[in-house]
Amino acid sequence: MILRISRAAQVAAILCAALGLAVPGAQAQIDGHGPDAWRVTGVAQNDVLNVRMGPGTQYLVSGSFSPSERGLEQITCVPLHTPAQYNALTAAQVKALPPRWCLMRNAAMTTAGWVAQRFIMPDDSTAARRPSAASAPKAAPTKTSASNATVVEATAMVRKLYDAQTRADRGQGTSPLQGKMASSYFTSDIVALFRSGRIGAHPLYGAQDFDGRVTRIAADSEQPMLRGMVTIHVDFTNFGEPQRASFYLRADTTQSGAPLRIFRVEHDGWSYP
Repeated sequence: MILRISRAAQVAAILCAALGLAVPGAQAQIDGHGPDAWRVTGVAQNDVLNVRMGPGTQYLVSGSFSPSERGLEQITCVPLHTPAQYNALTAAQVKALPPRWCLMRNAAMTTAGWVAQRFIMPDDSTAARRPSAASAPKAAPTKTSASNATVVEATAMVRKLYDAQTRADRGQGTSPLQGKMASSYFTSDIVALFRSGRIGAHPLYGAQDFDGRVTRIAADSEQPMLRGMVTIHVDFTNFGEPQRASFYLRADTTQSGAPLRIFRVEHDGWSYP
């Protein structure tokens, strides 16, 4: 079992790494209530917005967004600073700041990379929507924001994870915590942790043995998504006792298309990685 004492410090670091700040013509919130989606601006109709492998023109172009691209998701921007930090800077210090770059992902999750911030702006149109993931339950088409669709996708992924584990427990398939299947749900550091055998308790149930059932899988009711990080809670019973596991997901930029992956799991009193 791997114990983590300072949860607040770790969560603070996670959130700090995902802050987005002001863009020309609009003020992006820093409290988790910023724009759900972004769009390309200032690019000629016969041109494209270059998507680069890093935050700067010295990095190779890895893709592009069309001049009318909408429904983009902002993962993070650099340099990082809060409004209070920015306001505390002198005029000379502000002028000395390097141009801001943002890590963006398109609605189809086929292109992800860094773009100059001056070429993006909040997309307030209700037409901006992200298609549901293939693994999500089929439903009638509805209007939804990019962030809502990401939460739906994350919820469906966690539900699929537990369904796969239940089938494996019944001898009807391979555990989703093993081999390549684990990479479909978790970031590479967690997959490596599974392979090492260093987690003493069951990664999904937080105990050595499980005798119960999952009662609810849902996004956090107060703050389901904050700057690209989605929180999903799994409530279940084990030997008659109510338990909860919390899953934190975000775009894994180390993989093509930056798919959603679980990067942290918390149980009562312990967590991993």
